[in-house]
Amino acid sequence: MAAASLVSTGDAVNQMLRQKVDSALATLGRVLLPPRCLLCAAPGHDGHDLCAACAASLNPGYSACVQCALPLPQPAPSCGRCLRQPPPYTRTVAAGLYQFPLDRLLPRFKFHADLAAGRELARLLLAVAANAERPHALIPVPLHPQRLRQRGYNQAQELARPLGRALELPLRADLLHRIRATPPQSELDAAARRRNVRGAFAVNTDAPLPEHVALIDDVMTTGATVSECARVLRRAGVARVDLWLVARAPGRWK
Repeated sequence: MAAASLVSTGDAVNQMLRQKVDSALATLGRVLLPPRCLLCAAPGHDGHDLCAACAASLNPGYSACVQCALPLPQPAPSCGRCLRQPPPYTRTVAAGLYQFPLDRLLPRFKFHADLAAGRELARLLLAVAANAERPHALIPVPLHPQRLRQRGYNQAQELARPLGRALELPLRADLLHRIRATPPQSELDAAARRRNVRGAFAVNTDAPLPEHVALIDDVMTTGATVSECARVLRRAGVARVDLWLVARAPGRWK
């Protein structure tokens, strides 16, 4: 018991030392390489990679449908489309609309591994998700292994990591898998997008499934991908699926 206690204490001390070293290196990095705005190259504000003006433009807020985050003249529990054809998810939290400046930052993060852009996007999503009803777990929308090898990272999972740490929620990337490689959704219209992702996802039923989860993704355009993910999770036994997104494309549904 004494030996185990010593090991535990040693691990804690090592962790504290690592945190102090990491903090010192981060401070040194900010001194030697002050942050520059990712959008206009002006000096960063408050330690961020955005200036004050560009940071203010990131999250203007907008009235939306509670279910699908479609922009509306005023907030409503459901838009007309969701009333006629309820989506398989309960609520959508979107940090903003897919327009300037999010349409500049998201591609940099998603396709060019710009980690500084990813940090700012994660902070933005955290700011709105912190006020949402807490799920039992976060599930990033998965990439097919082939696409993951090509890109080297899953942008949804990288957004979910800091959310999970900040909100003390488990990140369950093991529960949902993309089992079929598909052409990029950006090349297809709405109907083709729905066909494209049909049967593309599967749930790991070997692990216990949470009752309430939040799917994490970068942007929703027609909603075909997140809707298919939500349907698969609901069929497997998840009682409630919410969507947490960085951006919602205006004027589009599923």
